Amino acid sequence: MSVAVLDNKLWFPKPDEALSDGLLAIGGDISVERLLLAYKNGIFPWYDGDLPLWWHPNPRFVLFPEEIKISKSLLSSLKKNQFQFKVNTAFVDVITHCKNISRPSQDGTWINDEFIKVYHQLHEKGIAHSAEAWLNNELVGGLYGIKMGNIFFGESMFSKVSNASKFAFAKYVEQLKNEGIALIDCQVYTEHLESFGARMISREEFMRLLLVVSC
Repeated sequence: MSVAVLDNKLWFPKPDEALSDGLLAIGGDISVERLLLAYKNGIFPWYDGDLPLWWHPNPRFVLFPEEIKISKSLLSSLKKNQFQFKVNTAFVDVITHCKNISRPSQDGTWINDEFIKVYHQLHEKGIAHSAEAWLNNELVGGLYGIKMGNIFFGESMFSKVSNASKFAFAKYVEQLKNEGIALIDCQVYTEHLESFGARMISREEFMRLLLVVSC
């Protein structure tokens, strides 16, 4: 099976045309309009150099907010208010930290300057959001993603201090749950998010939920 090569026309292949690793298409622009179409269909971008790669993995790694698990150490941190929790006060700083933070298990990052520019535009439209952990007036952890309908599509997180990103994530999931968010898309498996209760579901189930709760 071949992978679709996109041009400047605004379209994507059907999700079930993705390869076994989840790669659905390559190329095209990374504009606000294309990103909105992508997320509406459960597709997300990663970069390979200057080339956008578009993904729709099967199975899909997700977290249902009501299923979140909080470890004893994190619960203690939450009770002590170890960090100050804020939302959308430093979006560009959060995504820039996600770009620059060292990740021993990865060779690099898919986040580049164009990626930051377009997601900042989405943030200004009230679609992309950041959740932040602050300590002594310094941003020490956080995450960002896309909110559409009753789904939050998580993109990346960073931590400069132990437990900072976990703190921001736990607090934000609580807020999202109160806002009526029914599903958090975690994209692909990580042990870190599995510890919070994230689990795999089939592409079929993910797409069914996408149709139900993304409107």
